[in-house]
Amino acid sequence: MGIYLSSPKTEKASEDGENDRLRYGLSSMQGWRSTMEDAHAVYPHLDTSTSFFGVYDGHGGDEVSKFCAKFLHQEVLNHEAFSVGDVGTSMQHAFLRMDEMMRGQTGQRELASLAEKDQAKEIIEGLISPPKSGEFKGQMDCMSSDEGANSDYHGPTAGSTACVAIIQNTQLLVANAGDSRCVLSRKGQAYDMSRDHKPDLEAEKQRIINAGGYVRCGRVNGSLNMARAIGDMELKQNKSLPAEKQIVTSNPDIRTVELCNDDDFLVLACDGIWDCMSSQEVVDFVGEQLKHENKLSAVCERVLDKCVAPSTGGEGCDNMTMILVQFKKPFKIVALNKEQLLPSNQNSECNENTVASSNPNAVPAGSQYNDNAAEKA
Repeated sequence: MGIYLSSPKTEKASEDGENDRLRYGLSSMQGWRSTMEDAHAVYPHLDTSTSFFGVYDGHGGDEVSKFCAKFLHQEVLNHEAFSVGDVGTSMQHAFLRMDEMMRGQTGQRELASLAEKDQAKEIIEGLISPPKSGEFKGQMDCMSSDEGANSDYHGPTAGSTACVAIIQNTQLLVANAGDSRCVLSRKGQAYDMSRDHKPDLEAEKQRIINAGGYVRCGRVNGSLNMARAIGDMELKQNKSLPAEKQIVTSNPDIRTVELCNDDDFLVLACDGIWDCMSSQEVVDFVGEQLKHENKLSAVCERVLDKCVAPSTGGEGCDNMTMILVQFKKPFKIVALNKEQLLPSNQNSECNENTVASSNPNAVPAGSQYNDNAAEKA
């Protein structure tokens, strides 16, 4: 059977929720894969004015995606930049911080506790020393790369994409590393709020080569089919380069747009969905479903069912996770702490220049766009 089952596991884990500004539904499905490596995080009340949604698509194991789902939002919330309204900087910090936290003895034990049974078994068998009492309570501020007897542990060989959307009042910020994707529907038109980081993209390929790697058959060093990811630490070992310029980097692209009353919903999903449907096809399908289906998780489930392949050997055989966020309108502005910055556009009127047409991986025109890939060594 290899990495595929003889028949797909189509049972779904689904959830719905809401706050006073939005509703959300989500669903995930293992499908044809022999293991489920996706994870997700949903926090509609990250604080009084902020909601957080994240999709993490693991590869080589599920421990890194689970690690991100457990800790990334905490790093965003607790970073000093977040408290003064600089959400983008706190998001970038959180992505890079994941790699730092997974190094060393404490990170190694946490990953083992999150991993599938064969890896977690190493703790039982004594291959990794057991955690000390109370070690993982609260924030893992003690995590560093110079801890104890296992300080030579450089981090996991497994990895994960990360696509995160933060909604703070009328501002939408999306941070992405990898080939999961976030798409905004405005008046039924799909706008890509993230770019798929494939190794053949010129800026990505140049960084890979500059760091000592290569691209073969669309894969980094002939192996990984994405140019950015959290984890995959064997591809981040060039000590002469910063984290942003490694063969594979967890440094995210960050895109920002002011939401308006023409914005209907947001979709975050792993590439198991986007391999089967384009951004516009998903927006069209979801828009049609919402005409007669009020339960958002049910809409997600129908997208998964539409994408799953009838047999192995083609698209639709991957794990699948989708989060659907529907905005309540008119937008409600919640007062921020006096230290935080208010959005520049509080009237929720659309600026037609804030998003671009839905070309593949389009950059929203007029939005803030941090293209770290364009930085060349």
